[in-house]
Amino acid sequence: MKTLDKIPVNKIERAGQLVKTGFKVGGNYIAYYGEKIVNPSLTKEKLNENNAEDIYDGLKNLKGSALKVAQMLSMDKNIMPRAYVEKFSLAQFSVPPLSAPLVRKTFKKYLGMFPEELYDSFTPDSVNAASIGQVHKAAKDGKKLAVKIQYPGVADSISSDLAIVKPFAIKMFNLQGKDSERYFKEVEHKLLEETDYELELRQGVAIAEACSEIVNLKFPKYYPELSSKKIISMDWMEGEHLSEFAAHNEDRAKGDKIGQALWDFYMFQMHQLKQVHADPHPGNFLIDGEGNLIAIDFGCIKHVPEDFYVPYFELAKPEIIDNPVLFLEKLYELEILRHDDTKEEIAYFSQLFHQLLHLFTKPFQREAFDFSDEEFFGEMTQLSEEYSKDSKLRKMNGNRGSKHFLYINRTFFGLYSLLHDLKAGIDTENYKKYMKN
Repeated sequence: MKTLDKIPVNKIERAGQLVKTGFKVGGNYIAYYGEKIVNPSLTKEKLNENNAEDIYDGLKNLKGSALKVAQMLSMDKNIMPRAYVEKFSLAQFSVPPLSAPLVRKTFKKYLGMFPEELYDSFTPDSVNAASIGQVHKAAKDGKKLAVKIQYPGVADSISSDLAIVKPFAIKMFNLQGKDSERYFKEVEHKLLEETDYELELRQGVAIAEACSEIVNLKFPKYYPELSSKKIISMDWMEGEHLSEFAAHNEDRAKGDKIGQALWDFYMFQMHQLKQVHADPHPGNFLIDGEGNLIAIDFGCIKHVPEDFYVPYFELAKPEIIDNPVLFLEKLYELEILRHDDTKEEIAYFSQLFHQLLHLFTKPFQREAFDFSDEEFFGEMTQLSEEYSKDSKLRKMNGNRGSKHFLYINRTFFGLYSLLHDLKAGIDTENYKKYMKN
């Protein structure tokens, strides 16, 4: 794989790359509609493949928040066409890495020494490159280490990247410009946190300690003396990415065991810690030879305020969902309904979220749930497709829900997707044995 000697960091360079990508996508549409005239039965499958290829190629050299968006979209298997999911999923752990000279320059700037001066051995070629940083193998005092290095200029380009993306997002989701600012600020805040490796190290240490009693769950040890704001050194953990393991695993018991550890990990964080690992994609989890789950990335941690936590989980209770008065009350508390809504909007969004929540909260309403259930995921896909094509929804004010929904919903959709990949059956109440009063 080719390496990068430079990453565009200023706004003009990055905007130019995105505009160039836009022209390619436009050309793909022209070609598609021209061919459609000759062949009316032509589907959008090839168009989606070409667009996904061109968009990913345009983003992978930019890295940072632009590529992070692609990574986030790859988790939306129920919404995104398959071609986009498959191509954008590469952003999780397979993009062009930095060249060796640029890596050495980063070490000198942030730790005052070159990598060969800090470690007993250091592999100049990265073993894993994603949206914000890349990982190298190293060794120190007989220990194998994973060293994560952040790409230059990532933090500085976040605000400008989002400014470029914002007009498209507002149009796509029919957001009201002024009211939508809180959503963009939430994304910007979390992306900036992910570029603070000192914060990630503290979060990783704290969560590993808090979750140490959860069975079949492991964490790397971190080394602050070999870390900085842009570099993290931790134990090298042997294992496969979760998606790679799930693709070949035929041992249902092992899938159940790993899935249970994953569920317990997330429920314990949510209900005990009131904060959660909000980036549940396969690149952030490994499976070792003994079938243990290893969590390796804590850059994106979402804190869950009490005034959101309480009504959010109350909506998982049938006695709330099926009580029209209480149900509406919770929708207002969570800002899904607004006091300036019309009667039509109240009726429409009440019905929409009643249908969504009845389906989405099924795992919470049972003592055991089988995430290999294709009917459950088929219903989720069908519902997503129905509302994506609903012209009435596009005409209504799209600013729906507390800003906290952005990362909490992303967390649960990602968790469900991982459990589905594992084909795991889980005990939904098992996490409670780890809870402390």
